[in-house]
Amino acid sequence: MEKDGRFLMGVALAAGLVGSTVVGARALVRIKSDNTIQVTGSAKRRIKSDLILWTAKVSSRSTQMSAAYKTLAASVPKVTAYLEKAGIPKAQIKVHSITTKSLHPRDKEGRELEDVITGYTMEQSIEVRSGDVEKVGQISREVTDLINEGIELESDPPEYIYTKLGDLKIQMLAEAAKDSRTRAEQIATSTGAKIGPLRQARMGVIQINPADSTETSNEGNNDTSSLDKDIITVVASTFALE
Repeated sequence: MEKDGRFLMGVALAAGLVGSTVVGARALVRIKSDNTIQVTGSAKRRIKSDLILWTAKVSSRSTQMSAAYKTLAASVPKVTAYLEKAGIPKAQIKVHSITTKSLHPRDKEGRELEDVITGYTMEQSIEVRSGDVEKVGQISREVTDLINEGIELESDPPEYIYTKLGDLKIQMLAEAAKDSRTRAEQIATSTGAKIGPLRQARMGVIQINPADSTETSNEGNNDTSSLDKDIITVVASTFALE
């Protein structure tokens, strides 16, 4: 009983030290009644996105559908020409179908009068999918200069993606599992105990956050807003005590 008491006290002290070194995860230490110890290990890496998805929307408005189409048909080629001149290959530019919306007046209560049409808006999306992440990111910020040429254009925020995430997750889960054993051994050594075989390992959710963010989610995060990201993996391992 005295030995077990010393071990549990040592675990509490060691867990505090281990907890101060955890990156992006809480170091949980649990002593179970079946003479096992459960420790949470983690791994963290900084990654840079290698694929960008970006969309710009070109629109036009007129009281006549034909006039709205004429304006849009003249504007879209100007945008694609701008993108190609800026260095985006034609193969990476995709022009989507036109969408048309009727415009209706409203009554005094703010309800649309669907039987009355006052005009039309037309919109066409231009999508860029490229591995030249930084260049396209810069173009997405500068393309609105075309507004000065009379083009109604809206640039959506780019989506930044890391395409090798599958392989990286496997590597990082292995690192997190190794980290959990290291932490368990540190705790056991400080109390005179010894870690035995692995009894169970459970993978936690994976957090992919903007660089330097500490945000966590029970479902896991998958940030697409940032070029540089931090990926954090967590593994809870249960070891026998000897």
